[in-house]
Amino acid sequence: MEHRDWTDGHVERWKPVLPDLDPDIEGAVTRMKKLSVHLRRVREQSLLDFDLERHEFDTLHKLAGRGGKAAPSELAADLDLAPASVTGRLDALEKRGFIRRTPSTTDRRRVDVELTKSGRATWLGAMDVLGDEEYRLLGVLSKDERKQLNDMLRRVMLAAEHPSPTSPGSTDSSSP
Repeated sequence: MEHRDWTDGHVERWKPVLPDLDPDIEGAVTRMKKLSVHLRRVREQSLLDFDLERHEFDTLHKLAGRGGKAAPSELAADLDLAPASVTGRLDALEKRGFIRRTPSTTDRRRVDVELTKSGRATWLGAMDVLGDEEYRLLGVLSKDERKQLNDMLRRVMLAAEHPSPTSPGSTDSSSP
């Protein structure tokens, strides 16, 4: 017996209404949307559990991605924010003990932002919750299947990132 999920019922409901509906496309798109919503909820719960605001997590994440040390201007660029906005974020994170600012060893005019042990532990804790859920979900696939899924999604993303003006569906449309 084949296992059914919520999306199978969704596609069945829409097929009589839209006879030209491709059930594989509708199913895939709907499942991707639902997975995205599910992972966002897990992330939001993780942030609550670690008493982090989204912008705090994002700042810690960008800092960690630079090896735990960066200039405020680098973080502003990574976060696509004005430097003044980053200063406010860094003030709040420093008060919480998640980062420290130290004079640069290479340029006396510059300040370096460093992730503290507490900041790294908090960031990693929040990351681990989401990572565990991602592994749980994709763990139902074999290693080869995960690679195949990743390769297929890459092809879909390349089409999304570089739409052809003459390709079907290049106009703005949304699924039911």
